[in-house]
Amino acid sequence: MSAPTEPVTTTRTLLAVEGLTIGYSGAPVIEDMDLTIPGGAVVALLGANGAGKTTLLRTVSGLVTPRAGRVVLDGVDLTALSVEDRVRRGLAQVPEGRSVVAELSVEENLHLGALWKIPGRKERRAAVAELYETFEPLARRRRSLGHQLSGGERQMLALARALVARPRVLLLDEPSLGLAPRVVAQLMEILRETAQRTGLTVLLAEQNVTSALSIADRGVVLGLGEIVADAPAADIAADPALRHAYLGF
Repeated sequence: MSAPTEPVTTTRTLLAVEGLTIGYSGAPVIEDMDLTIPGGAVVALLGANGAGKTTLLRTVSGLVTPRAGRVVLDGVDLTALSVEDRVRRGLAQVPEGRSVVAELSVEENLHLGALWKIPGRKERRAAVAELYETFEPLARRRRSLGHQLSGGERQMLALARALVARPRVLLLDEPSLGLAPRVVAQLMEILRETAQRTGLTVLLAEQNVTSALSIADRGVVLGLGEIVADAPAADIAADPALRHAYLGF
C-alpha cells in the first residue's frame, strides 16, 4: 500500500442535494434536505436504522426518484439522468450486501467494473493492475471465484470493483456490516488512503460510528429523515448528548 499523503481536498462543492424530498408511500422518508459535500471530502452519514441513510444514497445514485428537489454533481443536475449516465459522470455506489458476481473470478469482477468507463482492454488491464497494488489480498486471490471468497474479501472486491473505473464520488452503504473488527479496520484504512491519495469524494453510510468517524472529515447525523447535525468528525465523536440521542452509544 502507498505511504499516506496529504489529503487532496478542496472547498468547492462537488456533490449537493437541494430541497430533497423522498418517500415510498405515506409520509416522506426524507423531507426538504439540503447537503453539500466538497471535493475530496470523506463524509460519514450516520443515524439509526430507518433514519434515511440508504434512501439518500440510492437517490443520489439514481435508484430512487425523489418527490421533489435535485441532485447536483459539479454544477450539473443529475435528477433526470439514468443510473448509467450518473456512473459515466463519475458516481459509483457499493450497496449493502457485498454484491459480487459469484461465478466470476476476482479479476473478471474487476474488469466488469471497468467496462462502463474504460472501454479499451489494455487500459482496463492497467487499471486492474493499479488496484492490485492497493488491494493486495485480492491480488493473491485473483483467480478465485466470487463464491470462494470470505466475507471480508467479498467486501474488498465490491469496493475495488467500484474504484477500478476511477469515480469522482463513491457512495458506500454499511461496508462494515457483519465483518470482524480487524477486517473493518483494514477496509477503512484502504478507503482513507485512497481518498487522500486520489482526491476521491466519499459519502459513507455506517452503523459502525467509531470506524466511520475515524476516517471522516465530517459527520452528518440523520434523525427520521432530517439532518440533526453536520460538523467536523471530531466534534461529532466528542458530543455525548448527540451520540446518546442519535447514534446509540
